[in-house]
Amino acid sequence: MMTSCSLLSLATAVPPHVVEQAEAKARAREAFGGKKALFDRLSGVFDNAGIARRHIVAPQDWYMASHGWHDRNAVYLEAAEQLFIDAATAAIQKAGLTPREIDGIVTVSTTGIATPSLEARALTKVGFRTDVRRVPVFGLGCAGGVNGLALTSRLALSDPGSVWLFVTVETCSISIQLDSDDPAAVVATALFGDGAAAAVVTSGKHSLAHITGSAEKIWPDTLRIMGWDVDDSGLSVVFDRAIPPFIEQELAEAVDGMCGELGVAREEIDRFCCHPGGVKVIDAIESALHLNQGELNLEREVLRDYGNMSAPTVLFVLERLLERGLPEKVMMTAFGPGFTCAGMLLEAP
Repeated sequence: MMTSCSLLSLATAVPPHVVEQAEAKARAREAFGGKKALFDRLSGVFDNAGIARRHIVAPQDWYMASHGWHDRNAVYLEAAEQLFIDAATAAIQKAGLTPREIDGIVTVSTTGIATPSLEARALTKVGFRTDVRRVPVFGLGCAGGVNGLALTSRLALSDPGSVWLFVTVETCSISIQLDSDDPAAVVATALFGDGAAAAVVTSGKHSLAHITGSAEKIWPDTLRIMGWDVDDSGLSVVFDRAIPPFIEQELAEAVDGMCGELGVAREEIDRFCCHPGGVKVIDAIESALHLNQGELNLEREVLRDYGNMSAPTVLFVLERLLERGLPEKVMMTAFGPGFTCAGMLLEAP
């Protein structure tokens, strides 16, 4: 349990390039031309993904060419820095603060390597103080939106009165490898988009919501369910087809355990706010938690409009939930490499 921390603001950002799903399917069919049988066998995922469009960090022609680690990471560095600046600046402004009032920054990103890290690269462009505390985090994957915000809250609570900024940036699209013979590569091409989200938290003031606790469940011997493989050509996605049935089988017990840690019963949760990893994942969550079919409507909307952006995606859902009026008790959940489920409890002010 944590003492209540205040969420002062939440902001999101996306890159300028947009690809419609029908266009993405046509481009992918062309690019996978040497592996037509593989693509034809899996191409239905484009039609059944529940995605209309996605924002991506590079022009479409860039994805049609072969790229190695250096080229992919160069795109990451440029795009991720700009997304960081856009999301961070918006969140600070929405909180009614200036960049110099930020005492610490947690940055979560798992789709590229930045050393110095993103907040150091953006330091002068955003206007942070030179003594701002920095906590860059790598490896959380899709769970990073929940885990990162929870970590930021704990850091704010450890130093009463301090103001912390959380930023998560993911450029999933640069991992798309259209010359791969891995079925997961086709699925990634149909799902991945890019985006960023940022939030300001403090132990003091009260605004959008109270963050009252966080918890996590990791399952042993599940390392190959989700993650990255590191190849000469870049990061290659690891997606196991068992993810939706695994969630359907395991989620309820995991959520009940986390609720127990947080001092609430699952029945007391007014609304779950979930990372929409895909249509089948959303269906599995609704089934596992005995939610009404379609109850996770905002998750489906975000998936439709942006695709799976990894860690920031659940914060896009929270943004829409806040716009509609936060229910009294909300539990955020997201799955990530490990295999892990991250949970965080929010309460309306």
